[in-house]
Amino acid sequence: MGKMIAVANQKGGVGKTTTAVNLAACLGHLKNKVLLVDIDPQGNATSGFGIEKRRVSATSYEMLIGEVTAEQVILHTEFAGVDIIPSSIAMAGAEVELVELENRVERLRLALAPVRDKYDYILVDCPPSLGMITLNAFTAVDTVLIPTQCEYYALEGLSQLMATIRQVKRKYNPDIQIEGVLLTMYNGRLNLTNQVVAEIKKFFPDKVYRATIPRNVRLSEAPSFGEPVIYYDKGSVGAHAYAEFTREFLKANRPKK
Repeated sequence: MGKMIAVANQKGGVGKTTTAVNLAACLGHLKNKVLLVDIDPQGNATSGFGIEKRRVSATSYEMLIGEVTAEQVILHTEFAGVDIIPSSIAMAGAEVELVELENRVERLRLALAPVRDKYDYILVDCPPSLGMITLNAFTAVDTVLIPTQCEYYALEGLSQLMATIRQVKRKYNPDIQIEGVLLTMYNGRLNLTNQVVAEIKKFFPDKVYRATIPRNVRLSEAPSFGEPVIYYDKGSVGAHAYAEFTREFLKANRPKK
């Protein structure tokens, strides 16, 4: 059974989708079978794999409201090992529509259950909010991966995120855990960065990855070309950072003897 991981942070601009796209690509490149589920109305993970949202006939929105099955909406990408369930701006309406539907917080879990055994990892790229769509993700997944920028506002966001995860654990998904915290836009030469990192490590003892993601022009450019950074420029600092993070991620997910 594939492990399901939500990539989430309600604060925008922290590298959440960049992490979802590039972790998926790196895992696929290393011979894993990966499904990336885009449930962000912005659909940036979809376009990050070179898929034109205007040409997609069905998305995660139609899957969530029950018009199509997961099998019907999965697209194969041109990148090794990676399939995707695309998203579009229609997903923005799901926040309101889900409230009135049966099993409103379990619809993503139920929709993905039939395809879970086909993948090693299912990554869910969440919207930058803590609404009904993200609640569906947290109810469905095994763990939450939290990319966070090294700034003080991020600390406030982390406490809100953890409060939501605790609520989900209590009400809907008792097995949910924190996968880890990935530091993004990292600059170790700044005193502010080091102070924030120290606070985050207090907040998440033993859950902060050693690998960090720096600011990198190639990481910013890659989405506009519809490619993960390891395909756009495999020699770039950003590509090396995500490759190192993926190795650390896989090491943590090795079956325990």
